[in-house]
Amino acid sequence: MDAVTAIMNDHRVFERFFAALRVGDGDPAALLAEIEARLHAHSIAEEDHVYPALVREDPSEVGDVHHGVKEHREAEEKLAAAKKALGTAGFADACTEFIHAVTHHVEEEETDILPALRDSTPKAKLEQLGAAFEQRRLAELADAGYTDPDGTRESLYEQARQADVPGRSSMNKDELRRAVEESN
Repeated sequence: MDAVTAIMNDHRVFERFFAALRVGDGDPAALLAEIEARLHAHSIAEEDHVYPALVREDPSEVGDVHHGVKEHREAEEKLAAAKKALGTAGFADACTEFIHAVTHHVEEEETDILPALRDSTPKAKLEQLGAAFEQRRLAELADAGYTDPDGTRESLYEQARQADVPGRSSMNKDELRRAVEESN
């Protein structure tokens, strides 16, 4: 999977976690802990592999890359504030601020940084960056205790895409797993 697709897939994962947090679906402390691990893994993988590659391919993007890193730190600070507000009257507002910060970053990244990456980077390099991003992201998640022996939804989606499974974009993880198994 290329880096742009891998990053955008991970953004969709965050959106699902945010939706669960907004409606109170699940333990908020557990949701925030997993979001924190995923946010850290995503940021590290981007900052170690994707952002430097973009600046090498298109030096004019250095400003957007620095801005993206700054927004990663801002999101971490807002997440810490939300975790600190757990169980208080200010929790909902702290979560809203955190979610807004990440959503804003995702919008900017998908509007500016990722199109620049796609336009400036050869396809083969995008594939290599995607693999490096995923490998680092998954390693960071594993270090934080978040592993999935059956594969992530993103990896199952990619397998379904390669098998040309219809309707795959609207399938959840279990549906993707079944569809991939049926296609084999």
